[in-house]
Amino acid sequence: QVQPVESGGGLVQAGGSLRLSCAASGRTFSSYTVGWFRQAPGKEREFVAAISRGGAYRYYADSVKDRFALSRDNAKNTVYLQMDKLKPEDTAVYYCAAGTSASTYRSAYEYDYWGQGTQVTVSS
Repeated sequence: QVQPVESGGGLVQAGGSLRLSCAASGRTFSSYTVGWFRQAPGKEREFVAAISRGGAYRYYADSVKDRFALSRDNAKNTVYLQMDKLKPEDTAVYYCAAGTSASTYRSAYEYDYWGQGTQVTVSS
């Protein structure tokens, strides 16, 4: 199995940027689809973005499309989420998840392994 570990969260002003990293321990990350989800206080966890095992396919929520970009470096066992033009509504705990049987890529149920999350706070 694989254990994702997120890093890179923090406090940023609206319009700013952050890059989140998801590093994997255990099995090689290249065997897994990797997704990012977020959960704001009082709200349900929601899909943000996902990247296929080889990196050829990327999927984004409409709310982050054209602002967020996913990439992966399988040699480093790491997936990156570049977040630009951040908005206060992007404030949430961001979770990285890995799975081997993703079909829609957008459902949390398709991911088997989850990180502990990293806080992203965007001030207005």
